[in-house]
Amino acid sequence: MPDYRIYEHPILDFRRGRRVKFYYRDKVIEAYEGESILAALYAVGYRVFNRSPKLGLPRGAYCMIGKCSSCLSIVDGVPNTRICIEPVREGIHVEPQEGLADIRMARKQENVETVKVETDLLVVGGGPAGLKAALVAAEHGADVVLVNDHYVLGGQLVKQTHKFFGSRDYFGGTRGFRIAEILSKKIKEYNNIHVYTNGFAYGYFKDGVVGVAVHGEHPLNLLVKAKTIIAALGAAEKGLDFEGNYLPGVMGAGGAQTLMNQYGVRPGDRAVVVGSGNVGLIIAYQLLQAGVKVEALAEILPRIGGWFVHAAKIRRLGVKILTRHSIVRAAGLERVEKAVLQAYDEHFRPIPGTEKELDVDLVLISIGLQPDTKFFAQAGAVMKWVPEAGGLVPIRTWGQETSVENLFVAGDASGIEEATTAFIEGEIAALSALLKLGLGSKEVEERRGKLIDFLWNEYRMAPVVRRAREGKLKVTVSEEEMKKIRVGEYP
Repeated sequence: MPDYRIYEHPILDFRRGRRVKFYYRDKVIEAYEGESILAALYAVGYRVFNRSPKLGLPRGAYCMIGKCSSCLSIVDGVPNTRICIEPVREGIHVEPQEGLADIRMARKQENVETVKVETDLLVVGGGPAGLKAALVAAEHGADVVLVNDHYVLGGQLVKQTHKFFGSRDYFGGTRGFRIAEILSKKIKEYNNIHVYTNGFAYGYFKDGVVGVAVHGEHPLNLLVKAKTIIAALGAAEKGLDFEGNYLPGVMGAGGAQTLMNQYGVRPGDRAVVVGSGNVGLIIAYQLLQAGVKVEALAEILPRIGGWFVHAAKIRRLGVKILTRHSIVRAAGLERVEKAVLQAYDEHFRPIPGTEKELDVDLVLISIGLQPDTKFFAQAGAVMKWVPEAGGLVPIRTWGQETSVENLFVAGDASGIEEATTAFIEGEIAALSALLKLGLGSKEVEERRGKLIDFLWNEYRMAPVVRRAREGKLKVTVSEEEMKKIRVGEYP
């Protein structure tokens, strides 16, 4: 079998756990404890994990964070399992899922135990906003339940190898994966933070009860009655329409980051990156660090979208940056074998005769993120489509409370920005929740006021985040305006 695991890396030291064996299509697969099922399969060469319901087209890894349906598989007889966020376990049996699942198989979990929990604060999401919110609330004496759909805390921090810019108060100078380790360790120090990993919040119900499906070896149906809720659900990568975009090997840039930087698995041999924002430029550099040849980076706009410092690094290493270019086709049978780029004019029309065919097995899409706000919509929160924020987001107060009383939003689910604002929003939401709970002092109120002032009148005044600021201004209202919204009077 091929081996796509990374054993030498300039920054990361992959300390793999003990070896475990599981079965895929009744074939024995050797993996390492701590890997996801998909990462373990990808490492030994598997690329097709299920097939589309209607046409039977192959589906491969895409997001690697449980936000899409490309890796739904059958694990120990349970269908619709997202194997990108399901850990390997000794002796489990995994099968690819061909199309839609059989309801008779889904009923195998009918006897799952239901557990009712009451708490001061439920935090949904274990990324930077959720972890910060849980820690701040716990420090002030609140009882906190933290639910995370991945089995590892940290969100997107776990795959960030670059050092963060900015203030040391928000981990400036520290690599993302180290920040995840620091925060996860702190969470364990609090007896009043109760963590449920592999837990998917599937619905907001009457009287503020949230249903959580906890997967894994000991599945639970968790019913959480919380006085306050902070949903920090993050974001999902946007897709791009082009011929062959369904082929395994077409992947979100963040998906490749997860494979490389969290699991130490090389996502391919030869790649093309589509999109030149900071994520696209950074992923191109990280591919080179992992031993992947980057044939080109394509950007449909006339100039790169990210910072020059990131572009300069990959240019020095020989990566071609093709502005006014984009992908028009990926070709291959069961996986990507070629990609075709084409030039576009100033009106974004393809220019005939400019096609460039590249021999690649990996096409990374890096054209932005969209907030994961389905939970808010289902809860009945008033939503608004804001392009500058990345899509559909809930209207909220300056204290991060949505139109559903006691339901707060923080991080990328409130509109796309970056980790520093996620930390700040997470803390503001936690302080607001503490005030609602009666656990807030004058110091808590003053701290919240200072953070709101800093976020809006200092941090978000920088030119590089102007667009995000404009977007969030469109959905942020005063407490008085929110009272009107709650009774149907929209500004």
